[in-house]
Amino acid sequence: MSDEPQAQHGTPQETGPGTPYGAGTPDAFARLWTPHRMAYIKGENKPTGSGPEDGCPFCEIPKLSDEDGLVVARGEKVYAVLNLYPYNSGHLLVCPYRHVPDYTDLDGAETAELAVFTQRCLAALRKASGAQGFNVGMNLGIVAGAGIAAHLHQHVVPRWGGDTNFMPVVGQTKVLPQLLRDTRSLLADCWPGGSS
Repeated sequence: MSDEPQAQHGTPQETGPGTPYGAGTPDAFARLWTPHRMAYIKGENKPTGSGPEDGCPFCEIPKLSDEDGLVVARGEKVYAVLNLYPYNSGHLLVCPYRHVPDYTDLDGAETAELAVFTQRCLAALRKASGAQGFNVGMNLGIVAGAGIAAHLHQHVVPRWGGDTNFMPVVGQTKVLPQLLRDTRSLLADCWPGGSS
């Protein structure tokens, strides 16, 4: 038998005090490396959204082409755009063009068109992907979970039976089967009455 200390491996529960445990030690977890997400996690280049002059993405997106901005449809007062960091494939946002933080700040025409666009989102997602259900709502204010609280936006998230499986629950990873540009094109083609 060697006088060299033997490396011990295992989960933290299998190791005792003084047992080495760290980098390189097997822990029975598979790894799905997504280094591109680190910029999002760290908030790099995240606009404050405090005003159009501060680089609010919801003010900047309408200036882009539909393809570059991931815009599905444009109305007079609001537009529908794919979420750049979707909870599920086809996750849409309905945004007013006007930079306002709260639902009560919308005027009557904006409120009406936001409602109509939400209905059209539902119809387009059902037609394009056979969505079986939806989460629809707004996070008003930072404490309510709004990532960009200064510019109101409504989420429309399609849902399917079994879409919350082991990957997001255990692996904390979402599997998105389609590129955002392809999803945008498909939804624009399915938009009731055309996309513009």
